[in-house]
Amino acid sequence: MTMTHPARPTHRRRVWWAAGTGIAAALALPLAVTGPAAALPAGAAPLAASTTVLPAGHGFTATLSGKATFKAGSVVVTCTVSTSSGQVPAAPGNHNAAGPVSSSTTPATYSSCTTSLPGVSASVTTSGTWGVAMQMGAPVTAGLTIPTGGFVLKTSGLASCTVTAAPTAAATVPGTWANGAPSTLTFTNAAVPVKVVGGFGCPTTATSSVFNATYKVADTTAPASQITVTG
Repeated sequence: MTMTHPARPTHRRRVWWAAGTGIAAALALPLAVTGPAAALPAGAAPLAASTTVLPAGHGFTATLSGKATFKAGSVVVTCTVSTSSGQVPAAPGNHNAAGPVSSSTTPATYSSCTTSLPGVSASVTTSGTWGVAMQMGAPVTAGLTIPTGGFVLKTSGLASCTVTAAPTAAATVPGTWANGAPSTLTFTNAAVPVKVVGGFGCPTTATSSVFNATYKVADTTAPASQITVTG
């Protein structure tokens, strides 16, 4: 007697395909959009909002406003000078119908740094190609990507420590963007993976650093214009 079985393998393949699509979307879009999602078919991954960065093709410079702080364990390093530069992608690359708009930037530089420890000084070196991604939302989210080992903080004096950010893989630091004159990019208590080596006084058990900073972003191609993020 011939028995007919339900087409379970085909259904299972569809389920795995939907799950794989959701995982790929989560990996490709680390900047999550907050707020209610539109009604979607069961098993479908929600799409990120449309994002456009303007003006297309314009260069920009991000300059620290106030101070940047890095806290690893009980040690706090404060820097008062930091800059980075990049370029908004040329059209149509400055628009993404369902996700963030990304561009590479120069490594952010940090100087005029002090520490919370008496008798201990600090310096920061950066390297590699950094990146920034903007995602339209409420608020607009932003991610600063540090390449593997692209940020190294060293202290000297009574405590000699080396703090390496993104020690084993590139890391994305989450932040928020606000359109304005100038627009601003803000990082508030953002966690950054780190590895700390050194002797007495070094927070060698710390595996993450807390980063706080606000940058003013200026259009260097047309100084009267503003870099903005829209839908």
